[in-house]
Amino acid sequence: MLPSLLAEDIRTGLKEFLTLGFEPSDAFFKGVVQRFADNEELWWKGPWVQVGLPFRPGEQGKNYFEQFSLPFGGYEHQEQAWGRICSDQGAANTLVATGTGSGKTECFLYPVLDHCARCLENGELGIKALIIYPMNALATDQARRFAELCHQIPRFNQLRVGLFVGGLEPNAGKVVMTPKEVITDRETLRKNPPDILLTNYKMLDYLLIRPKDQQLWRENQPQTLRYIVVDELHTFDGAQGTDLAMLLRRLRARLKTTPEQMIHVGTSATLGDASSTAPLRDYAEQVFGGAFPEECVITEKRLSIAEFLTEIPEYVLQDSDGLEELLNPLNYSSPEAAIKPWFALFFPDLAEPTNVSDPQWRIELGGLLKRHLLFQNLLRRLSLQDHTATVSSLAEALTNQLPLAFRPHARGLLNALLALVGWARTGTVESMRSLVTLRVLVWSRELRRMVARVTPRSEEVKLLPEMALPLNSGIYLPLIQCSECHTTGWLTRMGKTQNVVTRDLDQIYQGWFSRSPESLRLYPKEGVGATLGQASE
Repeated sequence: MLPSLLAEDIRTGLKEFLTLGFEPSDAFFKGVVQRFADNEELWWKGPWVQVGLPFRPGEQGKNYFEQFSLPFGGYEHQEQAWGRICSDQGAANTLVATGTGSGKTECFLYPVLDHCARCLENGELGIKALIIYPMNALATDQARRFAELCHQIPRFNQLRVGLFVGGLEPNAGKVVMTPKEVITDRETLRKNPPDILLTNYKMLDYLLIRPKDQQLWRENQPQTLRYIVVDELHTFDGAQGTDLAMLLRRLRARLKTTPEQMIHVGTSATLGDASSTAPLRDYAEQVFGGAFPEECVITEKRLSIAEFLTEIPEYVLQDSDGLEELLNPLNYSSPEAAIKPWFALFFPDLAEPTNVSDPQWRIELGGLLKRHLLFQNLLRRLSLQDHTATVSSLAEALTNQLPLAFRPHARGLLNALLALVGWARTGTVESMRSLVTLRVLVWSRELRRMVARVTPRSEEVKLLPEMALPLNSGIYLPLIQCSECHTTGWLTRMGKTQNVVTRDLDQIYQGWFSRSPESLRLYPKEGVGATLGQASE
């Protein structure tokens, strides 16, 4: 809950990992990794702060569906998705392309459950919805959500949901639905096919070709399977996308159905600008084999600054003593321990909370922050930069808006404010949500194909990633360390008919890993001499 502190811990942890794990032990090269790690521009960027305003609420609240009430009101984009996906309404192919925490799963979850409940009332048997996940872990997590809803909402109590993925012991799983788990016993699923089947694309291949799994489809008529949902559609790229497309076509051929009889749903990462949906729609058409017109894409809809900040600011920072110690997160043993004094700093005239973890107080904190001048300025500043900015640039921008006593501590104040924002909630205790979507982002370069400058002077040895090499920068070669004598040198390669070593990294690595006799190690005279001298002593 202290995002900026966590980002700092990651940065310092990576620096320590680099220097402790890879620093050469001989005197000549010692310090080369430390110098690289200290030059953070080469491998680290951030942290950035990203704040997303709440999603726009829907118009019908908990009563969107006639036959049951939702645990909480849906967002506008969810209601838009339900209007397309529900089999008794739009029943059209749909792509849900909204951000993290936007309820993508609920966009198809309730329509699928509602459809299967109607089919069950009519006595229809067989698998009515197929949900395909890219990973077993994701399928297992989503299965828990299916189980909970089937238990909590009376209309879905009789539905049977099955999870058929690898990694589960055959015939040793759950044979009935529980409040937390779906059916996982394979023999049970074969003998009595579920209404909804959760699986992955590799397992779906087995379910179409293994004789013992053919029982799963025995109750299916051409019109029985109505929904095919692919979660995280964008992860099925390249060969996986082709495999999935062929599997879906084989499935339709097996069940003697057509794409027009199906409701195809795909979820994907947020697209932002709706004008960029054409590539995703084209891809979906290739995978599902159905039509995806422009209106099929559901994108997120968030509140504007004006809609979110409806009240004038009532709270401002006041002078305070001991700011440096107060804002130092290392002085607190837990996030809870830091929230109370930081709340008092931003709201000095209000009573300190007795329990900062109390849900009702966290909701009240959200309302107070919306009326604090610094929080309002933070949101407006971020809105000018696509809701994303570096922590350092935000601290610099907010400095001029602070009282003089606070300006030297702008970075610490921003970190404390972000902690309060991450702690704050909105809504009711029964349906509590984060005040805003707060993310702190960092970027670390992939440290591969690292090379070091070849030079006789120890202090001039510079370690760089190959892709960061400046033009005409001299000779750079990979470093290699002997596991026996711990001497470090440069690795290169020279053919039998050559009289110069190569700088081509592909040739160097190929020669080394193929144990070619053309591989050479170059050692600085000063370094080897010092090492041998130490060994003789």
